[in-house]
Amino acid sequence: MLRAVRILPRLSMVPARPKSYFAEVPMGAPDPILGLTDAYNKDTDTKKVNLGVGAYRGDDGKPYILPSVRAAEKAIMDANVNHEYAGITGIKQFVDCSLEFAYGKNSQALKEGRIAGAQVLSGTGACRVAGEFYSRFLGRNTPLYHTNPTWANHIPIFKDAGLDVRSFRYYDANTCGLDFKGMMDDIKAAPTGSVFLLHACAHNPTGVDPTTEQWKEISALMKKCGHVPFLDMAYQGFASGDAERDAAAVRIFVDDGHLIGLAQSYAKNFGLYGERVGCLSFVGADKTEAQRIESQMKIMIRPMYSNPPVYGARLVAHILNDPTLNPQWYAECKGMADRIISMRTALRGHLEGLGSSRDWKHVTDQIGMFCFTGLTASQCERMISEFHVYLTKNGRISMAGVTSGNVEYVANAIHECSKGPK
Repeated sequence: MLRAVRILPRLSMVPARPKSYFAEVPMGAPDPILGLTDAYNKDTDTKKVNLGVGAYRGDDGKPYILPSVRAAEKAIMDANVNHEYAGITGIKQFVDCSLEFAYGKNSQALKEGRIAGAQVLSGTGACRVAGEFYSRFLGRNTPLYHTNPTWANHIPIFKDAGLDVRSFRYYDANTCGLDFKGMMDDIKAAPTGSVFLLHACAHNPTGVDPTTEQWKEISALMKKCGHVPFLDMAYQGFASGDAERDAAAVRIFVDDGHLIGLAQSYAKNFGLYGERVGCLSFVGADKTEAQRIESQMKIMIRPMYSNPPVYGARLVAHILNDPTLNPQWYAECKGMADRIISMRTALRGHLEGLGSSRDWKHVTDQIGMFCFTGLTASQCERMISEFHVYLTKNGRISMAGVTSGNVEYVANAIHECSKGPK
C-alpha cells in the first residue's frame, strides 16, 4: 500500500530586499547641450547642422587636432617618460609656463614671486577650487556676481562651493552688445568685498567683450569699491588669434594692483578637450602671502582629487617651451581664430544679401567661438524643426559649426525664422 506523500511548498533562499536608501533620490534634469546633440545625431536629414557643440571644428566639420600637439605627443613618447603621480599642484614646468603665458614675461608680480599657481582639472576644476578658496577665506555666503548671462556651469560650481551667487547686468538684448552702464551701476551697488566673476576674453555665451578702455574703467571702479576680481580665461589665443591681446584684461587688473584669481583652460586653444588641462592662480600681496595661498590650495586639492593628470599638461608645457613648436602653435591657433572670424563675416554677408531688415552687425562685432544671434526661443525651435539647424534656445550658436559648405544654408534658415518684428 502506497502512502500519500505531502509535498511542502518550496521556501525561497533569497533574503527579503531591504528598502533602498536611494528610493527618494529624484531624477535629475538632462543636460540641455547633450540633449541637443542627441537629437542632432538621431536626425536623418542630410542638411542638418549642429551649432550647439562648444568645440572647434575644421571647415570640413570634423574635430581638428593641431599639428603642434601631434608633434609634442611624438616628442613625449620618444622621451619614454613614466606615469608616476604628479605633485598636488601638478607639473611645475606646466604651471610656470602657464603663469608666464597669462600674466606676461615682463609681469612684475611674476618676477616678485607674488603669484601662486596650481595645475587643475581644466577651467571647471579651476573654478571649483577657487570657489572653495573664496568660501573658506572670504567666508561662506560671500556674494559672487556673474555676468547675465554666463556659462551655465558657473552657477552650480560656485553655489556648491557655498557662495551667494548673484548676477550683474552685462548683455543688452536690444543691441546684442554690452550693457556697459548697467554693468557699472551694478558693480557700484554690490556690497564691498564681493567677488566678481569676469570672462577675460570671448565671453561665453554671448561673444560680447568690453573694449580695452572699458576694461580699464571696470578695473578702476572695482578697486574703488573694494571688490575681488576673479577672471575665467578659456580662450586665450583662440578669441582674436593673438594670445597677448586676449590676456589684456588680466594684465590690466594686475597692473592696477588687484589681487586677482585666474582660471585658465587649454581645451579650446590647444584642442585638448578631453585631457582636462588647466591652471588656477592667485596674485598675493607679497611672496610670503603667495606661498601661504599655495599651501592652502594644496590642502583643498588633496581631498578633492589628490593630484591632476599629467599627459595634457606635458603637451602644453612642451609646446610653450619649445622654440620650434611655440611659434607653430601660435600660427595654428591664429588659424582657428581666423576661420571663426571669416565665418562671422560670411554669415553676416549672406544675411544682409538676403535683404534682412535686421541689423546683423553684432555677428561680426562679437568674438570667439559663440555668437548670440538674438533669435527668440520660438524662432530657435523653428530652426530645429523646419531647417534641422540645432542651436540652444537662448539663440546661441557655435561659430565652429559654421563652414563654407553650410554658411549659406544657415543664413537662409536664420533669415526665414527671424522675419518680422524683433
